[in-house]
This record gives sequence, structure tokens and C-alpha cells, in this order.
Amino acid sequence: MKTHLFPAIKLTILLIVLLTVVYPAVVWGIAKLSAAAGQGQTISATGKKYYGNIGQSFTQDKYFWSRPSAVGYNAAGSAGSNKGPSNEEYLAEVQARIDTLLAHNPGVSVSQIPMDLVTASGSGLDPDFSVQAAKVQVARIAKIRNISEAKLIAIIDMHTDRPLWGLFGPEKVNVLNLNIALDNLSGQ
Repeated sequence: MKTHLFPAIKLTILLIVLLTVVYPAVVWGIAKLSAAAGQGQTISATGKKYYGNIGQSFTQDKYFWSRPSAVGYNAAGSAGSNKGPSNEEYLAEVQARIDTLLAHNPGVSVSQIPMDLVTASGSGLDPDFSVQAAKVQVARIAKIRNISEAKLIAIIDMHTDRPLWGLFGPEKVNVLNLNIALDNLSGQ
């Protein structure tokens, strides 16, 4: 018994120290070396302060709509919905989002709607969406703001984050940055 018990206790103590003290200290140290010193990306616009790395709710027709959030954009409650693709309530939510998107974007077909405009991310706080999610909304915004679609496409291209080294991850657009650029362009 001693041959198994004492090594198990030693290993438990070692792992407790390693995983509750050393590892968090290393992660904290790396965060402090980052550009924002571990405080997140803050953006000031229109007299307000926003966190650029946390999803924001944009639902007005004059803005690019955000990716839906399963937690109401509450960073304290980051989580997915935990509803599977066969859950009837979840399917009804997604269908309602599709119907709303189609009603506000005439000329867009169901096949053109990217999945990230009607489904929430795993954290429920994704600040980014796909380039296609932005482009599918261009006609609506161009009409409301009286801006050419070509100019809106140029703004999307300017705010598109490319994959790391051209290999890792998809192209994506930060919705907050895109909407701030849109307000700056139209002077609103």
C-alpha cells in the first residue's frame, strides 16, 4: 500500500502546485507581455468604450448585424446554447433568424445566408463573422445609408483579417470595427 499511496500523494501535490500556481503564473506573464497587457482590446468610439474582442449586439438595419449570441452578449456568462441540431426549439430559433434576415434583406436567398449569421458561436461572444456574412448585408446598408455597394465592399476588404501566414484560420471581419468604420464614413 505504501508503495502506491505515497507516490500518488506526491504526484497530486505536484500537480496541484503546477496547475494552480505555475501554469496560471506563466499564462498571466505572457498576457502581460501582449500589446494590451492582458486587459483585452478596448476601442473608443462615439464617446463609448467597447471591447473589440467580445461580441457586441448590432440589430439596426443601418449596421452590419452581429453573429447571434446564446448568452445575450453577456461576457460574464460565456457559453453556447448546448442545443443540438435535432433540438426543435433550436431549429425554431435558427428559422426565426433566417426569416428575420430575409425580411430585412430583400433579394437575398436562403442559400446565400452564411451559417454564422444565424447560429451562435461556442462561446456566444464571437466578435467576428465571415466575409460572406458581411457581403450578404451590403445591399441593405447601401440603400439605407445611401452609400455605393462598391464602397461598402471596399470597407469590408479593408477590415478583413486574413489567415495567419495565409494558412491558419479563415478570413474574418470584426463586426465592431466594421460598424465604426461605417459610421466614420457616413459621418454619423
